[in-house]
Amino acid sequence: MELRDRFVVRPDKQVKLADWDPGETLGLEKGSAVEKTEKSIARLDELQYLMYAEHRHALLVVLQGMDGAGKDGTIRHVMRGLNPQGCRVTSFKAPSAEEADHDFLWRVHRAAPASGEVAIFNRSHYEDVLAARVRKLVPKSVWSRRFDHINRFEQLLTDSGVVVSKFFLYISKDEQRRRFEQRLRDPTKQWKLSPSDFEDRKQWDDYVTAYEEALTRCSTPDVPWFIVPADKKWFRNFAVSHILVETLEALDMRFPEPTVDLSRIKLD
Repeated sequence: MELRDRFVVRPDKQVKLADWDPGETLGLEKGSAVEKTEKSIARLDELQYLMYAEHRHALLVVLQGMDGAGKDGTIRHVMRGLNPQGCRVTSFKAPSAEEADHDFLWRVHRAAPASGEVAIFNRSHYEDVLAARVRKLVPKSVWSRRFDHINRFEQLLTDSGVVVSKFFLYISKDEQRRRFEQRLRDPTKQWKLSPSDFEDRKQWDDYVTAYEEALTRCSTPDVPWFIVPADKKWFRNFAVSHILVETLEALDMRFPEPTVDLSRIKLD
């Protein structure tokens, strides 16, 4: 069984996060998983180059998770082997005045990858059915309609050759507490803390409900969600890197034929 099959959210299946174990490691030991992760990172570099050469597909990696789930860490560790010339990371914060004057997907579509490129979203358009819902930034009549907009938008990307890989990095509430406590003690990590982190933690159950609906309603046959156990950082990195390799290898990409007659080229 591929790792994609193990952690995919089946379309039309009701998600209950209580049924998923954020501490799951599939019986792997850390050392073995780290070794496998390094091989996946090297393979991602090869596949990115192949995708750029073929120029038929693009890759969009969407990372979501509770505060402290490891979105930054995943980018730093898993994506470090990619060629930065063809890779762009976008972090979606509160919308600017210009962005707020457009529909909620306007700024997202602008950040989508072109053919041959890789784009990584640190948070994403899903904040508009998560934080916007929990913090009551918009009424239910607004956010509840966004699920269908998101599905149509992601289908448009898919139909245009963009492979959308969506990862929910799932940590437990206890693990989040441990990571927050570590940040409070570590001067090199204190800068990451913000008052909103602790306010959102008080609404943990509301966020769980919001995530469960988003994962249920927006995991489609062409653009599924993957729920990645993230209590163990080393397993999170292993799972994300391995699933990305499986996803890109499934495209069966090929290098294009030369555009010139090689037999006619003579080097002095």
